[in-house]
Amino acid sequence: MWELIQANKRKSVVLVAVLAIILIGMGYAIGFIIAPDVREAPIFGVLIATLIWVFMTTTSLVGGEKILLATAGAREVAKKDAPQLYNVVEEMSIASGLPVPPRIFIIDSPDPNAFAVGLKPERAAVAITTGLLGKLSRDELQAVMAHEIAHIHNRDTLFMTLIGVTVGAVVILAELLLRGMIFGRGPRARGGGGRGGDQGAAVIYLVAIVFALLAPILAYILYFACSRRREYLADACAAQYTRYPEGLASALEKISRHVARGPSKKTASKTLAPMYIVNPLAAHGRRAGLFSTHPPTEDRVRVLRGMTNASLAAYEEAYRSTHKGEKGVFVSAALRGIEPQEIRTPAAEEPANQTRQWREVRDLLHKVDQYALLACACGMKIKIPPDFEDPRVHCPKCGREHEGAPGLFASLGALGHAQEKNS
Repeated sequence: MWELIQANKRKSVVLVAVLAIILIGMGYAIGFIIAPDVREAPIFGVLIATLIWVFMTTTSLVGGEKILLATAGAREVAKKDAPQLYNVVEEMSIASGLPVPPRIFIIDSPDPNAFAVGLKPERAAVAITTGLLGKLSRDELQAVMAHEIAHIHNRDTLFMTLIGVTVGAVVILAELLLRGMIFGRGPRARGGGGRGGDQGAAVIYLVAIVFALLAPILAYILYFACSRRREYLADACAAQYTRYPEGLASALEKISRHVARGPSKKTASKTLAPMYIVNPLAAHGRRAGLFSTHPPTEDRVRVLRGMTNASLAAYEEAYRSTHKGEKGVFVSAALRGIEPQEIRTPAAEEPANQTRQWREVRDLLHKVDQYALLACACGMKIKIPPDFEDPRVHCPKCGREHEGAPGLFASLGALGHAQEKNS
């Protein structure tokens, strides 16, 4: 795996360098377009492009995880609130070799999905929707968590942050281009070069416009093509960590079936969509195009189910057998000396009970939202919202009245939440 991560880093550096060249060229072209008769304008354009990229990168490095999690409406979950979920994440963190397990966040959305963020493992986090917790079995949940933890382990989350920022800077410059074409002064000769100078300036002006228009498209193509390759890699690692490829294959099918119905507002963000395990804005089963952020789900499932064992070498073999003539997922050095890993049997679980699962998910949300729990003598558990101010609570089952000072239930809920965090 060390060779794999190193190869991943080298590819990342090359891609970042290519996009940086595109960014600089974009700035130069825009400077020329806005003021073609000013000699210093292209250099000034490069300076502006660099400053935009530095500002966006600094913002992402300082608080990128918080921004993305806040955009998704994610809230952190305490270990006592979701012990099984924490157990799954810790198991996969140990299997992957992460130094510390990622923090866990929950998103109140019916769409089953998940994503990971983190510029380094010590700052990493995984975000899971309530739909994922309510629909997947433990084996399937474990596989999805293994996929997201693989992104953290392989440094994909760092790469996607840097590349996303660079592509974003190119897009911002493209907007400047459009405004420059509207308000720019057009191609005029620099220094009175006569007709030849006018023609030369016009040619350079035209080339600058073509480059500035094509640069964002090229940047997106590079970004999305690399994203697709990393999804295959994370799938392979997840199969290795869990030793159960069917778990991820089954989870991807369930998620994809829900995606085909259309995303909810919670997961429809164009910023976050490429980060999810299945892009919620993509059509189910659609062939991967130049602007697809993920490989087709059906293709990912077919590769996973073609594995003869749970090793990376088995995934590579299954991938090559379903993608005739294409380049494999791994560099050859990463597969040397890999021993076959027997596929384990699925975990023994109780028959699926969707009603009970969803009830547990709602209870988890109530804990995260600091609801107080009041147990009535009749056996009814009454959930008191944190902003509840009425001094009396009536049991909806037996009608018994429970008394308390205004705000008491809210303060008890907040106190319990604080005690759990400190313990």
